[in-house]
Amino acid sequence: MVDYNRQREEWRGSELDAIVADYFTMLSDELVQRPYVKAHHRAVLMQQVGRSAASIEFKYRNISAVLQHLGFPWIWGYKPALNYQDALFDAIDRYLTGNRNILDQQPTASPTPILDPVSIFAPMPVMTIPGPRTVGLERLVRKFDPVERDFRNRQLGRAGEAFVVDLERRRLLAGDRGDLARKIRWVAEEDGDGAGFDILSFDPDGRERLIEVKTTNGAASTPFFVTRNEMEVSSERSEHWHLYRLHQFAQKPRIFTVRPPLESVLRLDTETWRATPHPSA
Repeated sequence: MVDYNRQREEWRGSELDAIVADYFTMLSDELVQRPYVKAHHRAVLMQQVGRSAASIEFKYRNISAVLQHLGFPWIWGYKPALNYQDALFDAIDRYLTGNRNILDQQPTASPTPILDPVSIFAPMPVMTIPGPRTVGLERLVRKFDPVERDFRNRQLGRAGEAFVVDLERRRLLAGDRGDLARKIRWVAEEDGDGAGFDILSFDPDGRERLIEVKTTNGAASTPFFVTRNEMEVSSERSEHWHLYRLHQFAQKPRIFTVRPPLESVLRLDTETWRATPHPSA
C-alpha cells in the first residue's frame, strides 16, 4: 500500500535494491525482445516499497541515467533523468557486483535488420562541458569502466565489424556499385589487428574507404579508446580513413562518423603509457 507521507523521504537501501533488481529484469527482457508490461512491474513494486507510481517512474529514469554513464543499454521507455540520490550508486554497485554475469552477457549482436543503410548514420552528438561527477558516480564508473569493458569485449567488437561489413555492401549495392561491394575486405578478420583500420570499403567513385569500427551498446556519448597505431594511420591516410562510432548496438544501432584530423573533433585524453625501465634505474 502506498504511503504518501513518505514520498519526500529518500529511498532506503532495501527499496533501491528492489527497484534496481526489477529494472534489470525488465532490461533483460527488452534486450532479447521478450514481451513484458511495465505497468505490471510498477504495480508490484508499489506494493513492495510503498511508493507512488510517479516516484517509481522517476527512479527508473534515474537508473537509466546511471547506466548511461556506465555505457550500458537502458530501457527506452525510461529516458535518463538526473538528480539521483547518492545511495543509488551503491545499490547499482551491489547488484552488478553480485551479478557479474550481467557484465559478461551484454548483447553482442544487433536484433535490428539493416533495411536502409543511409538511416543508420546520425550526426555526431553535440557534447556539453560535463559538470563534476559526484564521488559515488565517479567511483562506480571507474569500477565498471565502459571504455575498458568495450575495448576488451572482442565478441562485441567483432559483431560490430560484421555489422559494418554488411552495411557497406548494402550501401554500395544501393548505389549500383556491386563491383565495389564484392571487393570489400574485412581486414581485421582476414589479416588480424594492426592495420590501423578494420574494413577496406569504397566510395561510389572507387576511392578506398578505410574504416575503423568502435562499437558500444551504450549511448553515442560513451567514450572509446583510440590506439597509437590508429592515430598514425588516420594521419598518414587522412583522405581515406574513417572512424565509425557504432552505438546503441543492442537496441537501435546508429553510427556517427569521424574524419581526420581526430584531435580537431575529439577530445583525446592520455589513458595509458608505454613503460620501459629508465636507463638510470
